[in-house]
Amino acid sequence: MESILNWGIDVVLWFQQFSPALDLPFKALTFMGDEAFYLLFMPLIYWSIDRRTGAGLLILVLFSAYLNAVAKVIADQPRPFNYDPRIKPLGHAGGGGLPSGHTQNAVIIWGYLAVRYGKIFGWIIAGFLMIGIPLSRIYLGVHFPTDLVGGYLLGVLILILFLWLAPRLEKWLIQKGFAWQLVFSLVLPILLILLNPAGNRYAPSMVAALMGVSAGIVLERRFVRFSSDGLLWKRTIRYFLGVGLLFVLWGGLRIAFSTLEPAAWFRFTRYTLVGLWGGLGAPWLFVHLKLARRE
Repeated sequence: MESILNWGIDVVLWFQQFSPALDLPFKALTFMGDEAFYLLFMPLIYWSIDRRTGAGLLILVLFSAYLNAVAKVIADQPRPFNYDPRIKPLGHAGGGGLPSGHTQNAVIIWGYLAVRYGKIFGWIIAGFLMIGIPLSRIYLGVHFPTDLVGGYLLGVLILILFLWLAPRLEKWLIQKGFAWQLVFSLVLPILLILLNPAGNRYAPSMVAALMGVSAGIVLERRFVRFSSDGLLWKRTIRYFLGVGLLFVLWGGLRIAFSTLEPAAWFRFTRYTLVGLWGGLGAPWLFVHLKLARRE
């Protein structure tokens, strides 16, 4: 294992010889795997482009992020800058390194969208980002090459299982009705919390967001039923309005809860409310402001 990590250090050092000349493009690529990017990008799909695809993407990414956080705790592998002082940490990263969350989510997000739309140009973009985002993590000194391999393997496995299982699960839940759907959206996240390894402080936030989003989508389908189609100006306004309020909620609750204890409980509450806004609150507002029609 040590020899593999030492080889990985050589790879990272080779990439970092190009710093600072390539810092900007690689930091831009790595931003596309950060939380702030997800808060900007996924609502765009769900609210303003394709509600059905966006709903699936939200659930898939949050579930994937939970599994990644759990896998990092189990693997317990250091970051390159923790392992060798010659490595410059050009980006922020916390927790373990294996598997790479940026790599895993690049496969999840862009692979899912490429499969959903099936366009050659979409596959070209997906391929570029599925290579560029992971390489940015090596360049920034926050991942070994083996972390990327782990991220690719777990990402592909999750994506294949989701594409196979999700349509069957959705059909079964539709047959069961609203009550079953709502219970399932609440019980599954609770089970994930119970299965979360001790000391893993990242996974509960993902589970909270998953609970808020999934319950919100179930409630939205029952009581709101908004459509993501419509005139371009309406799609644009609802996106910027929804994202603006999303960041107010996300940032405002972070400040409001920063001194409150127990911190873990208030963090869970914060992410649940953010997810509920994305799945239910914003669509309800769009319909009532006549920015979206009911299906």
